[in-house]
Amino acid sequence: MLRIGLTGGIAAGKSVVARRLAELGAVVIDYDVLAREVVAAGTAGLAAVGRAFGPEVVTPAGELDREALARVVFADRDARARLDALVHPLVRKAAREREAQARSGDRPVVVHDIPLLVETGDPAAFDEVVVVEAPAELRVARLVEGRGMTPEHARARLAAQAPDEARRSAATVLLDGSGTVEALLAQVDALWRRWVERLAG
Repeated sequence: MLRIGLTGGIAAGKSVVARRLAELGAVVIDYDVLAREVVAAGTAGLAAVGRAFGPEVVTPAGELDREALARVVFADRDARARLDALVHPLVRKAAREREAQARSGDRPVVVHDIPLLVETGDPAAFDEVVVVEAPAELRVARLVEGRGMTPEHARARLAAQAPDEARRSAATVLLDGSGTVEALLAQVDALWRRWVERLAG
């Protein structure tokens, strides 16, 4: 089985790559999805976040108030570190469980889709680290046009992530997300063929 780490800066095209790999037959473990699941209503994770950051980050319905929490952690590096220390171990445990399910189902490629792999993960733990990259100003434009962010908010989101050089240095595979979707998909398909050949050999 191949264990793949997939990452990339926000709006670089990582989601396009993840969807294509799933279509081709990989098991894709989306750490953003896991991060939501481990703090869903009624979970021990949500209770821990509420204790750490106060009742104002939990809605009256007993769900995480993501906007309230974001206002706290994006403005305070120490607060973000505290949140990461609570949530990341829960996410890693959930990811291990999903990978075990993939192993039992005999799926040959498991992709760990980790937006902050370089910042919080261990790239050396994977057989390959795939990094999707695109120029910063293009990513800002995509966030403004596609997600309705202000340019200032978009640049702040980029600044909160690892610099491009750090991701590039961790990569065993670089995919260029600066062009069309079709061009990026062609790169993914070529990579998948290489993995299939590697597994067959």
